[in-house]
Amino acid sequence: MSSSQESVFPEYETETSQTSKLLRKFRETPFVPIGMAGFAMVVGYGLYRLKHRGDMKMSLHLIHMRVAAQGFVVGALTCGVLYSMFREYVTKPKE
Repeated sequence: MSSSQESVFPEYETETSQTSKLLRKFRETPFVPIGMAGFAMVVGYGLYRLKHRGDMKMSLHLIHMRVAAQGFVVGALTCGVLYSMFREYVTKPKE
């Protein structure tokens, strides 16, 4: 390979900071971090409620928390897909 050859991915090589790459990804897909944050909140709430679950069985409590966390993530991803479809097909300028 010659050294005068152009780079295949110039936009990725100009951004050297991991933080700038992460922020760019969050701007492109805003519902993924929302889903991750919601998942973390549900897990945190479930851990908090684990101590005060009363006479509910541990397995039932964990099943409820798993379903709630998965539901939040699937809902956020679905909203993200709908948002990207809206942005691409409805608000996209006519060519």
